[in-house]
Amino acid sequence: MTNTPDLEYTITRVLDASREAVFAAWTEPERFSEWFGPHGFTTPVSLITMDLRPGGAWSACLVSPEGAKAPLGGVYREISAPERLVFTTGDPDNQEGAVASVATVTLTDLGDRTEMSFTQEGYNTDPAHAEAAKAGWLQFFDRLAEHLA
Repeated sequence: MTNTPDLEYTITRVLDASREAVFAAWTEPERFSEWFGPHGFTTPVSLITMDLRPGGAWSACLVSPEGAKAPLGGVYREISAPERLVFTTGDPDNQEGAVASVATVTLTDLGDRTEMSFTQEGYNTDPAHAEAAKAGWLQFFDRLAEHLA
């Protein structure tokens, strides 16, 4: 498959935290583990790696309430603390190394609050998978808001 522009979407949230705190929630494993995943899932800090530099890899393993593991990972493309983070996400079982998508997190300082804009551009996926991914991110960001409140 190739990049399909109609698989791009943006989610915007205003969070009750400073831009620095939101950026830290994305880039510090201890904080990331507190919110990353849909409702009911955990992401143990022991199953998170972050090589926070352009070209550095990241990975996290979500664990369902039943104990099933769902690994995610990718590569950081751009890191501009505390306003921007660009990274790939993909299927870790893909042996061809194809990128599934590129996510861009942009943080805008609103004083004691932060506007977070999250854009995901789909690659090597279909519309149903893209919609499922968006629904998942909405739950992740509910948990992020709770974590930062």
